[in-house]
Amino acid sequence: CSQSTEIFFFSIIIISILTLTHVINFIYLLSKIDLDELMKKDEPPFTFPKTLEEFEYAFNEYGQLRHIKTGESFVFNAREDLHRWNQKRYEALGEIITQFVYELLEKKCNLTKAILPVDATEDEPTSFIYLSPDALSNPSKLLVLIQGSGVVRAGQWARRLIINQDLDSGTQIPFINRAMEEGYGVMVLNPNENYLEVTKPARSSPLPSPTEQSDEPAEKRERKDEKEGKKKREFYEKYRNPQKETETEQIPIRENGSSEEHVLYVWDHFVSKAAAKNVFIVAHSYGGLSFVELMNQREMQVKSKVCAVALTDSAHNIWLQETSKGTQDWMQQHCCNWVSSPEPLDTPLDPMLPDCPRVSAGTERHELTSWMSFTSIFRFFGEVLEAKEGEEAEETSNTVTTRSSSLKNKHQDL
Repeated sequence: CSQSTEIFFFSIIIISILTLTHVINFIYLLSKIDLDELMKKDEPPFTFPKTLEEFEYAFNEYGQLRHIKTGESFVFNAREDLHRWNQKRYEALGEIITQFVYELLEKKCNLTKAILPVDATEDEPTSFIYLSPDALSNPSKLLVLIQGSGVVRAGQWARRLIINQDLDSGTQIPFINRAMEEGYGVMVLNPNENYLEVTKPARSSPLPSPTEQSDEPAEKRERKDEKEGKKKREFYEKYRNPQKETETEQIPIRENGSSEEHVLYVWDHFVSKAAAKNVFIVAHSYGGLSFVELMNQREMQVKSKVCAVALTDSAHNIWLQETSKGTQDWMQQHCCNWVSSPEPLDTPLDPMLPDCPRVSAGTERHELTSWMSFTSIFRFFGEVLEAKEGEEAEETSNTVTTRSSSLKNKHQDL
């Protein structure tokens, strides 16, 4: 009986070991399966239309993107369970939108490109900004627009808004038009155009060395290769070879390799040389951080030339960016930050840092803060300019009065 019990327990142990081995092997096999790759099976090719018309979309009279046939707004999930393909399709549409906005800036707003760097050679990568005809010559006012980070390019606040809402909320065109109507020159910066992306050459498969080649007879090797080829074709038919994205490399644009570098470069080569006595800046999100970095680098120049700065949900941080006490004091007097908040538009909010006043943009959506603050920003600029002109007029009046009194006293003395 004792021997039977031992045999029984020994059998249980053996079965458990075998079962555990199968479980471990199964887990190991699962770990080798790339679920993301399996989800790419039957994925359509990454070939998308090159124009809005080919996409069968167009902007209507209200600046809304609508399907030409159905009149519906853009649908992201054009193919169910193919997120990567849908994302690539969305990005392809985004590139078309970028070119469309460029056309609007040039044809509707009458802006022209200025190439960066200004002394670029023929074979180096370049970027550009947009200028109004009087951007450098306007003696009175200049408006500088700085967008946030990401895929957006010159003239855009948010690609998502352009595609899903309308051109007014997603582009800088309303700011440009309003500024021109009020006599401003305009500069539209392009802080995210930092590099030229080029396709890497395809890697060629190395030929097998003589030692790697089989010693099998050629006929047998051909049959074997044919059999293996058939197996591979059957496998790829079941799980199609996922598309590999094109390998690229990025060549940075000289002195414009980041948003901060770009803003500093444009200041040195354009804004600082503009004739305008009063420079006004609108900076969204990361653009606010880039502006504060500009102040760190060119504090006295900025203070002497910039009249007021409207920040919209700015990403700056005076502690992390180590701004001076002088910069903080100047920002208190000349900047205002419209931030995402559930409070009504222009409601004063508690300052989180001792840098500049914060008020509500009247929306909780980060990307909408610039558009929702549009009217308030131009009112803010107008009030600051009016106060400055009033101070200058008073100083002139006092100077004239003092000089007149001095002359009168001299005359009496004589």
